Amino acid sequence: MKIDIVKNLIKFTFLLFIITLLFYLIQPIQTTKVIYIPQGSINHIIQHLSKNGFNVNRLDSYLLRLIGSPQSGWIDIGSNKLSRFDFLYKLTVAKAAVEPITLIPGQTKEIFFLEVANKLGLDLKRLLVAYDKATTYKDGVIFAETYFIPRGMSEEHLIKYLVSKSEQRHIELSKRIFGEYDKQRWYRYLIVASIIQKEAANTEEMPLIASVIYNRLQKNMKLQMDGTLNYGIYSNQKVTPQRIREDTSPYNTYKYKGLPPHPVGSVSIEAIKAAINPARTDYLYFVKGKDGMHRFSNTYKQHLRYIKDG
Repeated sequence: MKIDIVKNLIKFTFLLFIITLLFYLIQPIQTTKVIYIPQGSINHIIQHLSKNGFNVNRLDSYLLRLIGSPQSGWIDIGSNKLSRFDFLYKLTVAKAAVEPITLIPGQTKEIFFLEVANKLGLDLKRLLVAYDKATTYKDGVIFAETYFIPRGMSEEHLIKYLVSKSEQRHIELSKRIFGEYDKQRWYRYLIVASIIQKEAANTEEMPLIASVIYNRLQKNMKLQMDGTLNYGIYSNQKVTPQRIREDTSPYNTYKYKGLPPHPVGSVSIEAIKAAINPARTDYLYFVKGKDGMHRFSNTYKQHLRYIKDG
């Protein structure tokens, strides 16, 4: 009889466990539609989710092992509210629906974020606010290339992804070239690179444009380059004599000596390399010819001749 009592107690305990587990699994979990899953162990993944506001714990680590292997990267959960079982299951099977977005070299963050907001259905103001919180770089930090962004990613997550990925590349590139990363020094190179990016007709011209910038700075001459006025919302606007007269910002290198205070747009690796390794010339001027290429000169007289000849 005692054996029957023990068996019944075990059955009851097991049944109670199953009911409790089922009740636990059907409890709702609030989630964003797109979430980031880091690479690593299941315990690491659960800890990451817990730190980022998801109501998960060590028990979920064991359950997740029974369900399957979690994905990594940005994944599309598809709903803001799921049962715990559905949430854990989605971690193992969900894939992110991605959308390609391209940052064109020379484009400013304002224009880029406007295009991103329109394409991904995001809020422009929230993108700009998130950017200002994520980095001290006013512009130029996000590398000019194509990114594949999951649909449904929030403005904050998107900016964090773009900035953190790009800043890491800046650090790696600086260490590869200089053996160290000096943020202030690197930022100056980004400013120069952004001007090169705006002015050069192609990558071959970039070291020559860089030499003109440094030569004029060395001689304490104003840069007087249109590209510096293509900052912010003015990224794609033609610089007119009226604009030169009326723009009183420190980006106006027709009025003020030295470099602008911040990069005037995104940069490519080629522009950065040109800023670091300019051509050795005595050029002080350049003007675009009819073929779209620039004519370089070291005297104002020759410069005027190139302007006349076109």
